[in-house]
Amino acid sequence: MGKVAVGVAVIGGAAVCAAAALVVRHRMLNSNRCVKSADILKELEEKCATPSAKLRQVADAMTVEMHAGLASEGGSKLKMLISYVDNLPTGDEEGVYYALDLGGTNFRVLRVQLAGKSGIEFQEFAEVSIPPQLMVGTPEALFDYIAAELAKFVADESEKFRLPPGRQRELGFTFSFPVMQLSIDSGTLIRWTKGFSIDEMVGKDVVAELTKALERQGVNMRVSALVNDTVGTLAGGRYDNKDVFIAVIMGTGSNAAYVERAQAIPKWHGPHPKSGEMVINMEWGNFRSSHLPLTEYDNALDAESLNPGEQIFEKMISGMYLGELLRRILYKMADEAALFGDTVPPKLKTPFILRTPEMSAMHHDTSLDLKVVGNTLKDVLEIPDTPLSTRKIVVEICNVVATRGARLAAAGILGILKKTGRDTIKDNENLKTVIAMDGGLYEHYKEYRHCLKNTLNELVGDELAKHIKLIHSEDGSGIGAALLAASHSQYI
Repeated sequence: MGKVAVGVAVIGGAAVCAAAALVVRHRMLNSNRCVKSADILKELEEKCATPSAKLRQVADAMTVEMHAGLASEGGSKLKMLISYVDNLPTGDEEGVYYALDLGGTNFRVLRVQLAGKSGIEFQEFAEVSIPPQLMVGTPEALFDYIAAELAKFVADESEKFRLPPGRQRELGFTFSFPVMQLSIDSGTLIRWTKGFSIDEMVGKDVVAELTKALERQGVNMRVSALVNDTVGTLAGGRYDNKDVFIAVIMGTGSNAAYVERAQAIPKWHGPHPKSGEMVINMEWGNFRSSHLPLTEYDNALDAESLNPGEQIFEKMISGMYLGELLRRILYKMADEAALFGDTVPPKLKTPFILRTPEMSAMHHDTSLDLKVVGNTLKDVLEIPDTPLSTRKIVVEICNVVATRGARLAAAGILGILKKTGRDTIKDNENLKTVIAMDGGLYEHYKEYRHCLKNTLNELVGDELAKHIKLIHSEDGSGIGAALLAASHSQYI
């Protein structure tokens, strides 16, 4: 063989060996990546584990905090706010009632015609955007704008809405900002959130400000009830079902309200209501306990949030944060296990870029090639051509995060059942407990909803589970407020 031929053979052989070495190295890298990703996933699963025993500890801790919050102001991380709602709708209410729902950059106005046992005969609503300058202006400018829009809505009231002669229209006001409630129809603003900043309004009675604006606009309407959206959900649920006792919002945020015996509220110093009951707005998002299965991802999310150390429970279970927890876990896998290749995708570094609706879509992907997962990673995070093995890991993380959230929410509900003595079946007592659920997370994230229901059944046992029911109660912040205006009407 000639020298040239030998040289070519040697070079060719070297190239083959180099190529083979590259293939081996690539396989080893892939193998190492898989092992490292699997290690991170295994650790996540262990840290997020919610066995029944742990959930019962969380429920017991919730019950203890409920007692403490009812005993004194500031006695617990749970505010356990007295709502002053002592008359929930009975289903006998009749007449025309209005509601105003102010909780963000839009507000809604609605009216209902209640027909006693026949229920809601008619309902109409309108949604209005708030001009940005009014969110940082004066109280008068904001409430005058709202009152003017409400005046237009009242002017459009058709004949099918029948207001008895000589009666003043009445309104339920859902005001979804932190308020110190003083009575069923008064409360002072503690602070603004959601982009509002009108310092002059802080410490003022929001009902008084709205009432003055209505008078300036020539609208003859009385604000009968100032309510929180969770309390509204409880009212809406009770109107449809007399066994509704608890309401839970699972949406962007999370909260719960329930019916408490007035005698079980030591911090209540007023006269006991005739009903003997009082609706308590728990503000359960602020619950925390050493039994909560917190991870490094939860701690980092909390530390970098606008309210570090606050709303820990909400940050583990609600729609605002589930997608962000997923992003943080994927970032660690990308950084430490090269899950998406040798470099960390730049978009993955952006907080809150991955929202819970996208997480839900990936979690529910049943296609053989997990196409929805691939498209979401490509469209949202600009990560193209992910292999099926990577997509499977993403779905598994979605499952771990959502499962933990749903099971903790179920433990919270068990805590309320324990506090109110509804966690056991007493002799010859056929006590039914219906829980009114609302919020986009509960409504749209099917796996989350099913896991929450199944976990609650698991915790209470098969026999008690027959007496407990979760129902979806839509639009509590609107319809519920109108119903509370009816049940607290000046004409009752």
